[in-house]
Amino acid sequence: MKLSRTLTLWVSLALAPLAFASSPTPNDMLKKKVEDTLGLEVSSVAAAPISGLYQVITNRGVLYITQDGSKLIHGNIYDLDSSMKNLTEAALAGPRLEMLKNFEDKMLVYKAKNEKHVVTVFTDITCGYCRKLHREMADYNKLGITVRYLAFPRQGVPSPNADEMEAVWCAKDPLKAMDDAKAGNAISAAKCDADIAGQYNLGGSFGVNGTPAIVLEDGSMIPGYQPPNALFDLLERVSAQ
Repeated sequence: MKLSRTLTLWVSLALAPLAFASSPTPNDMLKKKVEDTLGLEVSSVAAAPISGLYQVITNRGVLYITQDGSKLIHGNIYDLDSSMKNLTEAALAGPRLEMLKNFEDKMLVYKAKNEKHVVTVFTDITCGYCRKLHREMADYNKLGITVRYLAFPRQGVPSPNADEMEAVWCAKDPLKAMDDAKAGNAISAAKCDADIAGQYNLGGSFGVNGTPAIVLEDGSMIPGYQPPNALFDLLERVSAQ
């Protein structure tokens, strides 16, 4: 009888950690609520800069949710005591840099000889300001700015636009194909493992809603075209912080 009680106690103690580990945490429940209700992919849930709110990083950017999971807020939080710092944008900086690592082998890179800074640009071959940025590639490179391209077809995926971008990425010489496409020249159709859909979805998770969108070295993102000298000055300020 004594042996039986000892074995029962031992089994109970052994199983206790497993039972504890399987119990969902508040963060797990909020993650499930967002995924089930909105159909989004949630990568992390953490306390927000505002008491009582949780910050949820999804494949469509940052959301804020109340502790009980009943209310959702979509928008930016700014810190009035820190020169209107965009806390929502800052929350995405670190995760962006981590997620970019998985796509480094998919990037089309225009490397500066005297590299001082590296930016990643979500681009579309049909967008006017994307073409303007590309026409000035030599000026960016001359300033020491390496430009890495990821695809963000504005028509979405699948679309003829996405097929054209796949043709660029899968060309024998992708950089020349990009030069031609940005100049408005036709590109021969080509297929490969370019994962244009993955690049497009990555942009969506970063909060990209237009092109060009430029991700800086600290993970912050600025929308729209930036002239070479203005971008260089911005990068210098960011690196000095």
